[in-house]
Amino acid sequence: MMRELADNILDIAQNSIAAGASLVEIDISVSRAQDTVSLAFIDDGCGMSEDMVKAVCDPFTTTRKTRKVGLGLPLLKIPSGEITNLPYLEAMAALKTPVLLSTGMSSLDEITDALGLLDDGGCPEVTILHCNTQYPTPYEDANLTAMIELYEQFGLPVGLSDHTPGWECDVAAAVLGAQVIEKHFTLDKSLPGPDQKASLDPAEFKAMVEAVRHVEAALGDGHKHLTASEAPNKAIARKSIVAARQIQAGEVFTEENLTTKRPGDGISPMRWHEILGQTAKRDFAEDEKIEV
Repeated sequence: MMRELADNILDIAQNSIAAGASLVEIDISVSRAQDTVSLAFIDDGCGMSEDMVKAVCDPFTTTRKTRKVGLGLPLLKIPSGEITNLPYLEAMAALKTPVLLSTGMSSLDEITDALGLLDDGGCPEVTILHCNTQYPTPYEDANLTAMIELYEQFGLPVGLSDHTPGWECDVAAAVLGAQVIEKHFTLDKSLPGPDQKASLDPAEFKAMVEAVRHVEAALGDGHKHLTASEAPNKAIARKSIVAARQIQAGEVFTEENLTTKRPGDGISPMRWHEILGQTAKRDFAEDEKIEV
């Protein structure tokens, strides 16, 4: 049974990584305990194999088993429902492992209290995930710009735990500075369970990851400057001051005998008023770039 479960988990992880994910969370319901354990897989960039998969857990209990689960894991996730569970938070902090803190249903005061407990307990690193705990989340309730407030309030890395039906919010989150995006993944949306409507199938997940990566690349460095890709078009797209008709040497440049035309490798039209009133030092043919 456990071998079959492990194979299924690996299959989902492989499909997720193939779709472009770098961190994939898989929810497994354990009916006997009425708890859910969430496993995540990180692709180390070297290809996907079973021994390369690193498990990341978000347990919903604070039993001895839960504390044991955290040992050796690179990352833990605290689900939204546990953000006001003091014994749980203390147990998670005691594992001395970086944490993703999901904040669905939470106020700033509750997040502050949870962060204080994690810090006091020795948690080395926290990333705050903005979240709405409805499956699926109505778009009008996604409130993505709250990510900005979370960053300004706490000064910690922020991300999005997205439960909307599509992946538009994930792209928007990347624009808003998300360092982590969590999205549910399924191989078959017809499967039973509450998460299916908030999950993406492999094709959708791949499109989402590609869109997020494109947006990340498009954000740039935050400074306005000429880019390498557009530099060759600068002279082609811009204009120069040219003769609107034939101009004789000694003739005064006026708005009647001058105009602007492409390419922009001559005198810039921004010098228009400087050029007006000057005298032509030689003959200029119609459309010839002016020289002074």
